[in-house]
Amino acid sequence: MMRTPAGTRDRGSMALETAVLAPVLIAVLGLMIAFGRIVDADGAVDGAARAAARAASLEYDAATAQAAAQTAVTRSLQGEGITCTASSIEVDTAGYAADLGQDAQVTATVACTAALADIGLPGLPGSKTLTATWTSPLDTFRGRPKP
Repeated sequence: MMRTPAGTRDRGSMALETAVLAPVLIAVLGLMIAFGRIVDADGAVDGAARAAARAASLEYDAATAQAAAQTAVTRSLQGEGITCTASSIEVDTAGYAADLGQDAQVTATVACTAALADIGLPGLPGSKTLTATWTSPLDTFRGRPKP
């Protein structure tokens, strides 16, 4: 009967463990990248909504406020390096119809669809739509033109 030297029974087990764990580690890394991109895009959309509401609240009338909000969203998302496959902005400028001395506000809602398909993980959705809403007050005593 031939005896094998101690420790040779485990020969090749490290290669097997690596072969089993490598795909799992790659999948975890891919999920971390996906979640990081979602969190980054969510923060950028939140900042864009805040910028849109602020820009709209500084304008004198509702039409100019709409344009200022759109410009603010575009600049904010580009500044953060976020590319939306689809985006929309809704600005509620009803506050511009309020009488002088009454509290009024502008609300901006921004939606951005962030692409995730390029990460290439099976089971991961191809995109995720992120939405944020911010409200900014209008100056109570600054005159506003009536529509």
